[in-house]
Amino acid sequence: MFKKLAVIGCGLIGGSFALALKKAKLVDHVIGFSSTQATLMRAKAGGVIDEMSTSLEQTVRGADLVLVAIPVQSIGQCFKEIREFIDPGALLMDVGSTKQDVEAYAVAFLGDKLSQFVPSHPIAGKEKSGVDHASADLFRNRSLILTPLAQTKPALVETARLIWSTIGSRVHLMSSCDHDNAFAAVSHLPHLIAFAFMNGLIDQPNHEQLLSVAGPGFRDFSRIAASDPVVWRDIFFSNKENLKKQARLFCASLQTLEQLIEEENSDALIKIIELSRSSRSNWHID
Repeated sequence: MFKKLAVIGCGLIGGSFALALKKAKLVDHVIGFSSTQATLMRAKAGGVIDEMSTSLEQTVRGADLVLVAIPVQSIGQCFKEIREFIDPGALLMDVGSTKQDVEAYAVAFLGDKLSQFVPSHPIAGKEKSGVDHASADLFRNRSLILTPLAQTKPALVETARLIWSTIGSRVHLMSSCDHDNAFAAVSHLPHLIAFAFMNGLIDQPNHEQLLSVAGPGFRDFSRIAASDPVVWRDIFFSNKENLKKQARLFCASLQTLEQLIEEENSDALIKIIELSRSSRSNWHID
């Protein structure tokens, strides 16, 4: 049981974490920080937080659990501002979608609090952002990646694992490098493709007519194109080298398909499509 959870960033993920801990009876009191007063008021009115704060010092002081749930490119400055106010025994976590940059921020700015930091990445979300869409069950049966640093206290890694497990997550440990390589391929590139696909579509003069006849396949494929632009801008910038590598591999694969279509090479095209179909059919979330 934690006496005070400090949530820095009361959006979908931060809000859902607070609700999940409340539902699991893991926390007595939740204080939330946001740079937007309206967000704090909605979080308070919705029972996500118990106390509103516009001061990072007030938010973090006395908290035995601190969650940083803000865009990744803002995390470094946040670490710099909260370091001196973090209690010596507190657990500090983030929920950023990239990890090597967050690890670098931690090393640069956390000082003697570095050993209290357990980088985290919940593989959960919705197309719609904001605290209004927060849910206590958002993390249930979803993967959660921990990428502890060499300096992180093992006991706090175990505490982090227990927290996420208790609220329903399947916890995995990875290095920050392996994490960023993996998610460039299975998350960041798919979002990039979805954004490019939608923009290519709406750039066409008759796009409204095209959209009017779209069906379930379009809905499923384009779903993630409705994601938060600021969040994904930061992710793309933070993991750009891995993302560029995956984009090149995708372009090469697309060019191969284009060439086979141009040549009307039926056997080769069927072989590639069958490989894709089989791989996707055999994939499942444990």
